[in-house]
Amino acid sequence: MVYILKPDEVRQKYGPLFCRGFLTMVDEERGIAQIVEKCTSKGPGEWDVVNRKRAGGVIKSIRMDGQTLIMDVFIGEKELKFGPVSGYVGGQGIAALKVEGDRVRTTWYGIAGATVGIGACIAQCPDVIQTEYPDDFKIGGAHVAHVDIITPKTVRVIVGIDDTDTKERGASWVAAMKMGSSCPIGSFIDHKIIQLNPKVPHKTTNCCSTAVSFAVKEEDIPALIEYCTEFVRKESFSKDSVMTVFKGLIIPPQLKEYGIRAKTEILDEEDAVKAARENGVQVISITGTRGVIGAVAAIGCFDMGGEAAGIPEDFM
Repeated sequence: MVYILKPDEVRQKYGPLFCRGFLTMVDEERGIAQIVEKCTSKGPGEWDVVNRKRAGGVIKSIRMDGQTLIMDVFIGEKELKFGPVSGYVGGQGIAALKVEGDRVRTTWYGIAGATVGIGACIAQCPDVIQTEYPDDFKIGGAHVAHVDIITPKTVRVIVGIDDTDTKERGASWVAAMKMGSSCPIGSFIDHKIIQLNPKVPHKTTNCCSTAVSFAVKEEDIPALIEYCTEFVRKESFSKDSVMTVFKGLIIPPQLKEYGIRAKTEILDEEDAVKAARENGVQVISITGTRGVIGAVAAIGCFDMGGEAAGIPEDFM
């Protein structure tokens, strides 16, 4: 038997705690998911990283970005291995992630103080639909406990843009940041500035393109694209603006290779259109076509971390 609590009921029962965001993005074709968890402080997140990594389960990799935990997760179920250390310092981990229609179920286990994190902290985040507790659930102390946290199923959508500005007016990275933070559809996840080859003949001062990512329900993708298209159209000062759209958690190797080439080579529109067509990237002409080169490269470089912001010699 289980009992079910919604986030406001968890808050009433345990008092306000610290999880500010909890998003589950899935890529069912590849059998993977990504969980983005936003904390109010870095310290608890660092503890979670160490303990969840130790426990294994369905977590493939886990990292901390500021006060945000990013977990790459397998869809399915795997055994947790807390090890003998759990008897001394506790532990926490995800044993399963399952897609159930338009929802995602994650099964969490915690030992000692880690039970607070899964049963009271994450469970009261507004992004959560509900949490299912076993009848014998006990929080804190020396207890071992598990819960099932139910969240909306979302996917990751990356929107790239380039050539929205001129030498006199505008900045593409600013337009993208405004677009992401003001978008009423889905949840704004990340923003990247992509440094491209500064030696190309057609550019503004820095030769950068930009992209933003969203966690969005599958059925809301058309509305997201429509919103972003109109936003870029209104913000553009150039006659060459292009927007690109990619859905998924893994950037194809060929698309990443194209993005890297755009940092050192002088590419043409045909190169960009070919890379987009072969790697599932939708190209949308806003005011023209030349921006396709940088807008496709922005998606190719999106997951490169700090290297997206530079050219190869910056990292030698």
